[in-house]
Amino acid sequence: MAAGIIRYWAAAKSAAGTAEEPYSAGTLAEALDAVRDRHPGELTRVLQRCSFLVDSDPVGKRAHETVLLTEGGTVEVLPPFAGG
Repeated sequence: MAAGIIRYWAAAKSAAGTAEEPYSAGTLAEALDAVRDRHPGELTRVLQRCSFLVDSDPVGKRAHETVLLTEGGTVEVLPPFAGG
């Protein structure tokens, strides 16, 4: 299991009520399950529309169970951005 930081942006930050919090998980799926447990409600809905960066690498369409987290790593939670 690795420990690191989850950073929330825009609507995810608002729904979580914080800009960042620690994770302790082996995979992105485990980290997101813990986030859903800590923040039921709006953040759970926002996460369904988010994209993720793990240590600056886009997760894309990869299954979250296959994305390994690193010790001291960072998960960025990015809601869709409105464009103009």
